[in-house]
Amino acid sequence: MTQPTVRYRKDYTVSTHYIDEIDLRVELGEEKTIVVAKSHIRINPDVKKVDQLVLNGEEQILQYIKINDRQLVLSQYELGEKTLTLKNVSDRFTLEIQTEIKPQENTALMGLYKSNDLFCTKCESEGFRKITYFLDRPDVQAKYTTTIVADKKRYPILLSNGNLVASGELENNLHWVRWEDPFRKPSYLFAMVAGDLDYIEDYFVTMSGKKIQLRIFCEKGYQDHCKFAMTSLKKAMKWDEEKYSREYDLDLFMIVAVSDFNSGATENKGLNIFNSKYIFAKPEVATDQDYENIDRIVAHEYFHNWTGNRITCRDWFQLSLKEGLTVFRDQDFSEDTSSHAVKRIDEVMILRDSQFSVDLGPLAHSVRPDSYIEIRSLYTTTVYEKGAEIIRMIRIILGKENFRRGMDLYFNRFDGQAITCDDFVRAMEDASGVDLTQFKLWYSQAGTPELHVTSKYDPSKKQYTLTVKQFCPKTPGQNKKLPMYIPLSIALLANDGSEIPLKKTMEMKAPIFNVLDITRSEQIFVFENIAEKPIPSLLRDFSAPVKLFYAYDDKELIFLMKNDKDPFARFEAGQRYMAKILFQLIDKYGANEKLELPENFVLAFKQILLDNKTDKALIAKIINLPAEIYLADLMTQVNVEGIHEAREFMRKELAEKLKEDFEKIYQSNLIGGKYKFQVDDVAKRSLKNACLNYLTAMSDENACKLAVLQFKNANNMTDQYAALSFLSNTACIERKEVLESFYDQWKQDSLVVDKWFSVWARSFLPGALEEIKGLLKHPDFNIKKPNRVYALLWVFATVNPMVFHAKSGEGYRLLVDQILILDRINSNVAASLAGSFAKWRRFDQERQRMMKEQLERILNEPGLSKNVYELVSKSIPFVK
Repeated sequence: MTQPTVRYRKDYTVSTHYIDEIDLRVELGEEKTIVVAKSHIRINPDVKKVDQLVLNGEEQILQYIKINDRQLVLSQYELGEKTLTLKNVSDRFTLEIQTEIKPQENTALMGLYKSNDLFCTKCESEGFRKITYFLDRPDVQAKYTTTIVADKKRYPILLSNGNLVASGELENNLHWVRWEDPFRKPSYLFAMVAGDLDYIEDYFVTMSGKKIQLRIFCEKGYQDHCKFAMTSLKKAMKWDEEKYSREYDLDLFMIVAVSDFNSGATENKGLNIFNSKYIFAKPEVATDQDYENIDRIVAHEYFHNWTGNRITCRDWFQLSLKEGLTVFRDQDFSEDTSSHAVKRIDEVMILRDSQFSVDLGPLAHSVRPDSYIEIRSLYTTTVYEKGAEIIRMIRIILGKENFRRGMDLYFNRFDGQAITCDDFVRAMEDASGVDLTQFKLWYSQAGTPELHVTSKYDPSKKQYTLTVKQFCPKTPGQNKKLPMYIPLSIALLANDGSEIPLKKTMEMKAPIFNVLDITRSEQIFVFENIAEKPIPSLLRDFSAPVKLFYAYDDKELIFLMKNDKDPFARFEAGQRYMAKILFQLIDKYGANEKLELPENFVLAFKQILLDNKTDKALIAKIINLPAEIYLADLMTQVNVEGIHEAREFMRKELAEKLKEDFEKIYQSNLIGGKYKFQVDDVAKRSLKNACLNYLTAMSDENACKLAVLQFKNANNMTDQYAALSFLSNTACIERKEVLESFYDQWKQDSLVVDKWFSVWARSFLPGALEEIKGLLKHPDFNIKKPNRVYALLWVFATVNPMVFHAKSGEGYRLLVDQILILDRINSNVAASLAGSFAKWRRFDQERQRMMKEQLERILNEPGLSKNVYELVSKSIPFVK
């Protein structure tokens, strides 16, 4: 294929024109949809005078163009494949364009599409150009009026952004509604939905006394699934007022839950559109994790009203301006409204298992990237999760009070504008007086920095010294890295577990308040009046997105697991200790030596398990074994079989040695009565199911019976799904029965069937690959449904390395077969799957050969999409 054009951040230029207002009329039809867009356009006074206007547009039939009510002839415009150029335009004019589109044929689910008798839009990031010709860029903001015309019986609900201002009846059973959004917005925030929908309704009274109408729309029969999401919305609105004094600005806030959606949700002004996966929740169909996701994502999209909508990004390279900041805000919300300790650990695990993993491969990029081919390639954990960590570090460096002043200044200074990441940082500097020049390297330098820490204690001087060296590995296009500004949160623990007060250092004139400012390649910190050799607690609460290296011995790790008051540090000590032993087991596995667990490890594990003074949810996190993907990222060359065998050996051995303890904890955390999504109950279920996970590793008859009993008697999806998941990887006679039973019970509920496919995708038992192949032919597998594809294929490729990386290479071939089919249907989803091959160079030579062969197969496919091309071409040079 012809190599697509690369876009560079350095080439940004302002728009030649602005669009102040747009009046849209959308006539929805069963065969075609007619769109009439009337825009008020003026030249940008800051650019050199131009006499032509270039508009973006794709996949539509142009019917006519009018300027100031006069229809243009062919010589007055030029129609390209993806542009419409108007010639000899004046400085100010009214443009009317009528186009024809076919949402029914839009399988990419971008722009306006139809699915399940529902018309829906997804315009972020460049979907609006599939609806009409427009300046489809985030720095062009207009006021929108939208009139929707449709069959009244088939589409009684017609929604768009803003406030409903008029409606009426037409001939032939048609009706119309008009929506008006009083706020300027970029085209990516436009939204429209039409269908026969149910809804629930509530209201929220703002801090100024304004009553806001709240509605959540859904497909017929699912109103009772939306109640929790409504509670989450109201909780988020209240939190944003109390935390940031941000009040909602329209009379109505709407959410629409749709079953076919490319992402989790979008923050369109006043009309958020959600994948139903992140709205629907009832105890019998949603797990605790589902409830937590809904709570967080509803909040995230609502918070975008101020961090994304009222203030948006100037260009797509600045995507983290809105997404990193809003992820930080939704994390802050979750930590405030539930268990801070558990939420923070969850956030770190996501970052390390996904974003750190990306930084190890050819797709590594900075939080504010320098280039892209396809814009969807910017929607990554680097931009989102690492971007959130940057905001968190700013809060640590500035302190909470200065950070809040910075946020207030940010909102006041930039309301209604499209700006850059630099503008955000400047507001923080101006509000606090802190120079963040060096800190801004976090936006431009890719990769995960490493902190290498060593210590020395001088008992005669009562001095304790920490030497910190920072280093950032090479990443594509960045061979040399400058020292970063890294806030390293620490504590020094005495032998009784208490924290030693920190004094001045020989280097620093100011007292240290448990955060070391790491700004140079090497720094030495000397702590005075330290009466005994301390144990350092480092990177507390994960104060920076870095890899920290310190040579803890086993006793120190056990000490931190038991005594550290920082929950993340306790969890991290456990992960380090288990990883250390797992790598010893991997070495023995490779040498065909007998595997065994150290007694001191088993004893320490037991003490943590039986700790009745610690939050049960935290214990469940601490006793969870490191994920296979996390262990793989710690290896220079991934040992697929070694990691899996060592991890399964550890799980089984712990289960056998601590069987009675696991059973005791399991029984003591059973919950009677109705399901409640509340912190204490969630903690009990998480610990109980962590114990069941270990017990089923033994595959003995009693453990299987216990899991089957939980599966059959569960009154909630959390417990039923946990039992199903464990049994699916257990060689017991009940396995097939429970898998079939689960499907029969829930086959009418699409989201639960997704869970069923996901369970199969995680199975690593012999024959798992053949089971996955069979599921591709299952009547309920539909490759046009993103949720179903992610449930089976994405989980298989990213969560099940033992099967995906099968020695035969069959897992690679299977996935590429589906990627090539998907690329013609929905290239966004295909690209997500293609990213599974990015780290192919980190495996053994034979697997490298097989993965490279499949990557070349993708690149040689005629008509390959830009989405997939960008990901694959960055992984391997193009070979024709």
